[in-house]
Amino acid sequence: MNLFDTNVLLDIATADPTWLAWSETQFRMIAAKGPILINPIIYAELAPAFTSAADLNKWLDPAIFRRLPLPYGAGWIAAEAFLKYRRGGGAKISPLPDFYIGAHAEIEKWTLVTRDAARYHTYFPNVALITPP
Repeated sequence: MNLFDTNVLLDIATADPTWLAWSETQFRMIAAKGPILINPIIYAELAPAFTSAADLNKWLDPAIFRRLPLPYGAGWIAAEAFLKYRRGGGAKISPLPDFYIGAHAEIEKWTLVTRDAARYHTYFPNVALITPP
């Protein structure tokens, strides 16, 4: 199973000139094998790219995307990652969305498709990643 990080989906939704080709390739390959997994954090991060909830919901075709709840256990793992971030000098005062996304992938033992390899390698070393070369 593959959870898609928001940055990859935004590349597709916004036709990002730098990353569209890589992101679409990953999307097509994985969608051919099964659903594209998202959670409420990813949904919320995608929302600003759309003019309405109806447009976003239409784009997130249920035949392609599977919307999953964020498990409570992921909250604990996200908090541990946040503490590591703060102890390392991070300035944010609340857990970053990426921490919830990474924690969700970790707790479910899913592969995460992302362009943010450094953050996920640092805070979620047990999560398998699909990243650009």
